[in-house]
Amino acid sequence: MLSRDELRRLCVELQSAGIRFPDSMPGRAGGAGPADSRTVILNNHVLSVPACSWFVAESPFCAMPDGHGGLVLQCSGKPRGCLQVPAQPAFYRHQTAAGTAYQKLALLHGRDCLASTLYQDCSYRVSGDQCHFCGIGLSLSGGSTVLYKDPAELAEVARHAARTLQAGHVTLTCGCREDERSSSAHLAECVRMIKQRSGLPVHIQICPPESDGVLEALHAAGADTIGIHIETMNMDVLRRVAPAKSRCGLEHYRKAWQHAVELFGKNQVSSFLIAGLGESAESLIAGARSLCALGVFPYVLPLRPVPGTRLERERPPAPDFMIAVYRGVAAVLKDHGLSSKASKAGCVRCGACSSLSLFEDEGP
Repeated sequence: MLSRDELRRLCVELQSAGIRFPDSMPGRAGGAGPADSRTVILNNHVLSVPACSWFVAESPFCAMPDGHGGLVLQCSGKPRGCLQVPAQPAFYRHQTAAGTAYQKLALLHGRDCLASTLYQDCSYRVSGDQCHFCGIGLSLSGGSTVLYKDPAELAEVARHAARTLQAGHVTLTCGCREDERSSSAHLAECVRMIKQRSGLPVHIQICPPESDGVLEALHAAGADTIGIHIETMNMDVLRRVAPAKSRCGLEHYRKAWQHAVELFGKNQVSSFLIAGLGESAESLIAGARSLCALGVFPYVLPLRPVPGTRLERERPPAPDFMIAVYRGVAAVLKDHGLSSKASKAGCVRCGACSSLSLFEDEGP
């Protein structure tokens, strides 16, 4: 059994280097969520690790069959622990009355997060102005999902996943669309129907709204938590990797975060901060501090270079860099009374794509 310190270090190393899996166990190679990944369980901790990118072939970590149906994690040929890989959810085998496979409507992320991208494309991608790290259109072009998720069908999947105890909360995201009113109405209806039919807490992810009343409508629909993701608070980095987001401006994001905290509450609003886009550890920690001061949870995670995106040839940050960032951000969280354990739904509650939660309770 790994000690807590050993587990922290190993999880960070795995998310930096990835794991080489047997050819019979391919990872998820596209999408808007934890693409290029496999979910593993190590010491009862759930972790999403790179599995498909070019650098994974160079990883010292591999998962080898133990001869009894399990897996042994090896590093340079030496055993480091036992791995569990969650079985494919049973609901993937079902389809709606209209004939849509449940698996094309929603996927299980981490331990129990049912996740769906409601509109599997983005106007910024179509215009060539997309975020350089995003693979939202890849799963659609690969035929593993559908463009538009029908609210009733999605609620059917959520109801089944909740009744069979496969899902404990829901994450809904969406690519940016030209018609914000139509897009937000679709999101609100999905939230409303999922809550009515499954009772699961729901997390939503949106861009800072341009129109008045959007946040109020989504809150009234029943959304429990919200992510308004800027990815980096460093504007020079943001202009380079997410030009469309940079044009929104930091002040527009700040107003959206403040209003969202008024509606959803402290700790129930979040923003991704992606380490590895080019800023220093000090810059990331400073960005996290400014978010925490607003009551926004900074969900810090390492860059996941997804094959097929503009950053596909990059590497995740080195483990020592990530540990410094995690420790700094964990201290800021504590100073502001924020905790991943207090999040009702979504990526912060799931935590599989980041090792931040392992450092939140780290002793002095």
